[in-house]
Amino acid sequence: MSFLQLRGIEKFFGPHRAIKGVDLNIARGEFIVFVGPSGCGKSTLLRLIAGLEAIDGGQLLLQDRDITATPSSKRDLAMVFQSYALYPHMSVFDNMSFALKLAGEPAAKIKEKVERAASILNLTACLHRTPRELSGGQRQRVAIGRAIVRAPKVFLFDEPLSNLDAALRGQTRVEIAKLHRELGATTIYVTHDQVEAMTLADRVVVLRDGAIEQVGSPLELYDRPANQFVAQFIGTPKMNVLATQDLPEVCAALSGPVPRDGYFGIRPEAVHVRARDGGRIPARVELVEALGADTLIYTEARGRQLVARQSDRTTLRPGEEIAIDLDLEALHYFDAQGRAARPGV
Repeated sequence: MSFLQLRGIEKFFGPHRAIKGVDLNIARGEFIVFVGPSGCGKSTLLRLIAGLEAIDGGQLLLQDRDITATPSSKRDLAMVFQSYALYPHMSVFDNMSFALKLAGEPAAKIKEKVERAASILNLTACLHRTPRELSGGQRQRVAIGRAIVRAPKVFLFDEPLSNLDAALRGQTRVEIAKLHRELGATTIYVTHDQVEAMTLADRVVVLRDGAIEQVGSPLELYDRPANQFVAQFIGTPKMNVLATQDLPEVCAALSGPVPRDGYFGIRPEAVHVRARDGGRIPARVELVEALGADTLIYTEARGRQLVARQSDRTTLRPGEEIAIDLDLEALHYFDAQGRAARPGV
């Protein structure tokens, strides 16, 4: 049974329809990630769930209780923002316990809850420090701890790692994943970073222009994208997409007819670089990115860019003439409208 349900949720800002009838069922204990490009509505949708924006249409239900018009403070949800929003003059303990004190919790119970959260987040040694004495990662953990002590039914994260450097983002992402496993709490997490979405989520919700494009596990979206938008948004580097008419060699190798107005999609790991006379598609090297474990080779073929990923290192240099082969078993096909299809359909 669904724990949190979004039924036809809509939001207007003047004449602009920002959220377009979103339907989504979230199970108890699920880790859901909203992902999409800037302006797609992911943070707006999170704020509607939190009660920070009024819902203009549809219903929001938590454990079958309609909370569409319930004030934010009464929804039993806790939100962690992109900015830490800590009180600079208060200690870590006081920041984490502030909401509990306002609610009139007994001092002994407050101490127990804060110390437990601090232990989970490795903040015990920091409880008497002020925010200015903490690193960015520690401050974000304090903000998360402030949400944990409230023991909400749903945790809401709005791009919580955006203010951290790359190393801290990776470390804090691991900590959030471990925290979710330990608490088993229902979590909705907003990010523009699809790597965060792929590594954290039980299910990913891909949004575009205020509507859901696809919902599924990270690997479902990677392996079976519903359309060209999802295919190119999920995965780094993004999926190569070329018009079928630009690849006659590939069309000839496939069984069945391939409409000329469709598109082929191929992940970089299924693009194979060959010697100049050793592959189907003539190409030229544009750029080589040696990343250590992986090598990315950007090529130009038929006036289009094709990116190959390989585990082997290479001596290729920009400007060299090569050939490309595609793994036909890994080929995706999209119709003229960008919807996933099959060759011959």
